[in-house]
Parts: sequence; structure tokens; C-alpha cells
Amino acid sequence: MFLKIITAVFVLVFFNCELKAQNSVTLNVKLYPIQTLLVNASQNNVDLEYHTREDYKNGVTSEQRDHLTIYSTGGFQVKVSAVATTAENPVEENITVFPSSGSKPLNSSHVVYTGKNISAVEQPIISATKGAIDKNVNISYIGAGADAFVGYTKNNRTANIGYTVVYTIVSQ
Repeated sequence: MFLKIITAVFVLVFFNCELKAQNSVTLNVKLYPIQTLLVNASQNNVDLEYHTREDYKNGVTSEQRDHLTIYSTGGFQVKVSAVATTAENPVEENITVFPSSGSKPLNSSHVVYTGKNISAVEQPIISATKGAIDKNVNISYIGAGADAFVGYTKNNRTANIGYTVVYTIVSQ
């Protein structure tokens, strides 16, 4: 009987002991900064139209809701620049681009929106200290009032002054 108990204890101890061999691996997680900026495809053409005396006097606005979608793994800046696509009478100092919160807004405590007159020089319009995952920004395109555009039409024809507006996102 004593031998059976010792054998049972030996079997339990032997089978419950694990033989271990250890090796280790160094795991490096490398996180690279990523920024993407998309313009709403249905808003690729924006018109500022002056039809009435009040339009020339007060200016006009075209608000593009959720115009930009931003993805950034860290703080970032969105910059705007513009290039005239028509040679006649460029008027960039009279057109302002103004960003605001969209339907999926950036964290308001970490972002600053700044309106800028369009020009060939890149200018920051959004600065954020934190990243963003598919956040939306509204953009208002504002044409000047105070009769700034009086005199641009010639021979009773509509003047059409075009620009390519470029948005750029960079790490901050």
C-alpha cells in the first residue's frame, strides 16, 4: 500500500512538472506618420456668382459642407494655395477660404481654424495638435463685397475668373 501511494505521488509530480525552455523576441512597433486629405468629390467645382447689386455690395458665399475629410496620426496643418487658371484680372485678395467644423468635427480643444485670402503662397487654415480619424471640415468660399468686383465685366459679358485651389496637409 505504501508503495502504491509513493508511486501515485511520483506519477502526479512527474506529469505535473513542466519542462521549460525560454527564448525571447524583441518586438518593435514602428508607427509612421500618415496624413491624408480628401476633397468631397461631389464638390470639385465651386461657383461664386454675383447676380444682383446686393451681391456686389455685400459679397457672396458658397458653403461646402464636409468639403474636406482628414486622417492624421498626429498633429497637423492644412494649408491652402491657389493658382489662377484664367489670365484675366486675377482677384485672389478678394476671395477668402474659411474652414469650420463639419458633421464629424475635429476635437475643438485641439484645433484652430483661420480664414485666409487665397494666393499662390501656401497659408495654414487649420492647425491641430492631435490626430484625426476621418474628420470633416466645412469650407466657405467668400467673395468680397464693397463693390470690389465692379468693373471686371467687359462689353456687357459675364467675366469668368477661375482658380485651382490646392489643399495640403503636413505634420505638425
